[in-house]
Formats: sequence, C-alpha cells, structure tokens
Amino acid sequence: MNHMAGAILALSVTMATSISQAEVVVTGAWVRATVVSQKATGAFMKLVSDNDVTLVSARSDIAGTVEVHEMKMENDVMRMRAVDGLKLPANQPVELKSGGYHLMMMDLKKQLKVGTEAQITLVFKNAKGDSETTYVHAPVALTQPK
Repeated sequence: MNHMAGAILALSVTMATSISQAEVVVTGAWVRATVVSQKATGAFMKLVSDNDVTLVSARSDIAGTVEVHEMKMENDVMRMRAVDGLKLPANQPVELKSGGYHLMMMDLKKQLKVGTEAQITLVFKNAKGDSETTYVHAPVALTQPK
C-alpha cells in the first residue's frame, strides 16, 4: 500500500468513527442570574441526541463544580440530589428545567448578571463508552428567555 492510499484509508476510518458517534443538539439553554454573594445557580436547556447517550458530566469556568441534579417530590417534600448520569434516549427530547433535572452550578466565581453569557461544557458517553463533548453558550437571565 502506498503512502497516499494509507492516508486515505486512515481518513476513511476516522470519518466512519466520528459519524458513528451521537450528535447532541442543545436548544433553549439559559442560566439563572445571581445576586452578589450567591454561590450557586441552575442551568437549564433541552437536549436531543440522535443515538442513546448519557450525560455524565458538566463543567464551566464560572463554577467550581457543575453537577447534574434531579428534583422530585418524596413524602410531600421537594428533594434535590446529584445523579451520576442522565440518560438521553435516541431522538427523545430531555428537558433540564426548574423543578426537574437541571445543572447545578456551585462555588460560583463571580456574580452572574442578566445580559451576560455562561459557557458550559457537557460530556456524554454512549453504550460503548465513547465520549462526546458539547459546548454550550447560555445567556444569563432571571427567567427562561422566550
């Protein structure tokens, strides 16, 4: 095999690998604005993947920690807890919203003011353990933008 044929074969394998990974589309992303001394807030968005994947982690340069959280009623009390991952079934929208699953941004490094933007990195894994990273630019607002 000559050098050019080997390069073409390597490129074909790379393209096939990237095509087999899921693509996660993020819409409606936003982060709740904070007051001066507030150290935590929520990030919300809708996620749709073309393959079954799991959201396994998130991070942002404005927060020391970003966790996937779930809120649900237990014995007439609303409880919030971190979850190890959030499954995204293929082609089924999963909404991160207030009162449900959301991203909890903690140890904030600064006040999040309305009109600014938060950058969030989301990491997904498929059943084979392959990772995909998605970058989100979310406006900071008091309520969900229309």
